[in-house]
Amino acid sequence: MSGVTQQINRLRDNSVLATGLTAPVTVVQHGDPHGTTLSLAVATPGVARRNGEPQPSEGALRKSWLAALIAAAVAVVTVALPVIATENNATTAAKSRPASEPVQAGKKPPTQRATTPAPGKPAATSRPPSAKPSQKPKPSTPVTPSTPPVTTAAPTIPVVDQAAAGPAVAGPCKGKVIEPGDDAADVIADGAAGTTYCFAAGLHRIGTTIRPKAGQVLASSARAVLTGSVPLTGFTRDGDRWVVRGVLPAAYGKSGQCEDNVANICHLREQVFLDGAHLTRVASAGAVAPGNFYADYAANAVYIGSNPAGRSVEMSKTKTAIESGATGVVVRGLTVEHFASAPQSGALVSGPGWQVTANDVRWNHAVGVMLVKANKARIEKNLIHHNGQLGLGQYSSAAATVTRNVISENNTDGFWVADWESGGIKSTRSSGTVSGNLIKANRGVGIWADVADDGRVISGNTISGNLADGIRFEISRNGVISGNVITGNGHGTGRGSGKTLWDGGGININTSSNVEVRDNRLTGNVNGIAIQSRTRGAGPWGAYLLRDVTVTGNTVTMTGAQATGTVQNKAAPLPAGEVTFSDNDYLVDALGTKHFANLGAKLSALAWQSAGLDASSTFSLN
Repeated sequence: MSGVTQQINRLRDNSVLATGLTAPVTVVQHGDPHGTTLSLAVATPGVARRNGEPQPSEGALRKSWLAALIAAAVAVVTVALPVIATENNATTAAKSRPASEPVQAGKKPPTQRATTPAPGKPAATSRPPSAKPSQKPKPSTPVTPSTPPVTTAAPTIPVVDQAAAGPAVAGPCKGKVIEPGDDAADVIADGAAGTTYCFAAGLHRIGTTIRPKAGQVLASSARAVLTGSVPLTGFTRDGDRWVVRGVLPAAYGKSGQCEDNVANICHLREQVFLDGAHLTRVASAGAVAPGNFYADYAANAVYIGSNPAGRSVEMSKTKTAIESGATGVVVRGLTVEHFASAPQSGALVSGPGWQVTANDVRWNHAVGVMLVKANKARIEKNLIHHNGQLGLGQYSSAAATVTRNVISENNTDGFWVADWESGGIKSTRSSGTVSGNLIKANRGVGIWADVADDGRVISGNTISGNLADGIRFEISRNGVISGNVITGNGHGTGRGSGKTLWDGGGININTSSNVEVRDNRLTGNVNGIAIQSRTRGAGPWGAYLLRDVTVTGNTVTMTGAQATGTVQNKAAPLPAGEVTFSDNDYLVDALGTKHFANLGAKLSALAWQSAGLDASSTFSLN
C-alpha cells in the first residue's frame, strides 16, 4: 500500500487534482518493487468557465479525488497477481525498442496509443515533409517559394558496428599495383580514365596530392597506409626539451575558430607524432613537456618534450591525399593519415558520384573526408576518427549518401566545440541522407545541417557522447530527423557551452522550416528537443524563419534541469501553430518539475499540456 499512497500523495502535491485541465492527463508509474503498474487518469467533468476557459467546480474536484482513490485501491489488489507483473515488464521492455525491432516470442507488444490530433491541427502522419516552405499564414517577412529536392524517408538501415567498417571489409583489388616506393600521384596521373590501382601493403608517403581521373579506382586489399607526414631527424637537446630546425613552412594566416581563443593556435596545420602517438600543440617553448610540442615558425624550429633517441618522430606536411573534380571515382580500403589539411579542408576530398568505402581516415589536421560539389557521392563503411577538426564535411553537394560509417573522437586539435564546425558531421548548402552511422565521442556537434541545407534526411543513426548537440538543424529547410537513438550529448563545459534550451539538446532545430522530428529516442542529453526561433537574416529562399516544425512519436527521457520546448528572440516571434508536439512519450523524474518551455516560459508537464501542447502524449515517471 505504501507505494500507492506515495504516488497519490505525489499527485496531490503536484496539484494534479486541482489543475483545471481541459483534456485528460495520463500518469503512469513504472518500476514498483512488486511489479505493479499504477495508472491514474484524471479528467475534469462538470467544469465551470472563466474567461471562456473551462474551470473545475469544487464538486468536480471531489469526484476526481474519489476516482483517484478508487483507482489506487484497485491497483493494490493487483499487487498479488504475478501474471500482471510479468505483462507489465514485457510491455515496458517492448516500448524501449524501436518500432522496426521485432518483439520476442512470449513478449507483449507495446500498447498502441490513440492518435487524436490536438484541436485545430491535423493528425500526425509518417509522411516526410513536402518539398516546399510552410503554407501556414504568411509571416511579416515571407519565405520565398522554390523547388527544392524532395525529402523522402530513408529505409531502415542497421547501425554499423565498429568491426563492420574500415579496410577490414574492403574486399579484393585487381589492377595495376602501386608499391610503397612509387610516386602514386605520378602513376595515377599517367594512367587512363577507368583504370584500377591497387596499393600494396606498407607505408606510402604522399608528397603530392593524388588527382584521379573519371572512373578510376584507388583501392587496397592489403590495408595500405597513405601518409602525408615526413620523418623528423637531427634533434638536439635544449635544456629539458629537444629541438630540430629547418623543417617548418613559412608562417601563414589564421583561419577557423579555436576553443582557446587566447592562445588561438588550432589553425596551425603541422601535427607531430612520436612513435605514432599524436602530440598536443602548445603555445610556447616554455610550455613544452612530455606529450606535447611547440612549433616556432619565426625561428623555424620544432620542440618536443620527450627524448627522441631511438624513436620515430614524424610531422604532417602534405595538405591533401586525394582530391579531384572527376566523376565516378572509387576510393576503397585505404588508411589516410597525417595530412596537414587547412581548417574546413579535407584530407580526402570527394567529387561527384564518388564511392568512398571501407577506408580508415584518421589523425589529419582538419576534416577527414570532405565532399565539395560532390553530387550523388556515397560515403559508406568508413572509420573516420581522431581528425583535428571534423570527421566529415559536405559543401554544395546534392543527394549525397552518408551511411554505415563510424565517426568518432574528432576535433583533437582544439577547434571551438560549441559553435564552430567541429565534431562529427557538418553539411552546408547540400542535401541527401545520413543513415545507419555510429557517431560518438566527438568534441562538437554529432550531425550538423547548417546554412541552407535543403532536403536532408537524418535517420537511424546512433549518436552518443558528443560534447555539443546530438543533431543540430540550423537555418535550413525540408528536413526529416527520424528513428535516431541519441544519448548523452551536449555536456561540454567550454566556451559558449551551457544547459538551457538556447544552448541546445539531443536535437536542436534552429530557425528552420518544414522539419519533421519523429520516432527518435533521446536519453541523458543536456536537454531533450530544443526548438529555437532566432533572428538569422536571409538565405537563398528569403528570410530564415522557424516555421512548420512537427515533433511526434519521440521518446524523451529528462531528469534534473533538462527540458524540451521552444524559445524565441523578441525580434523573431513565433506565430501560433507553427511548432506542434504530439504523440510523444516523456519519461521524467517528477511531474511537477518544469521540464518544458513554451516560448521560453518554463512549465511542468501538466502546465505544458494545459497550454495545448502534447495533448495526445504520455508523461511517465522514470
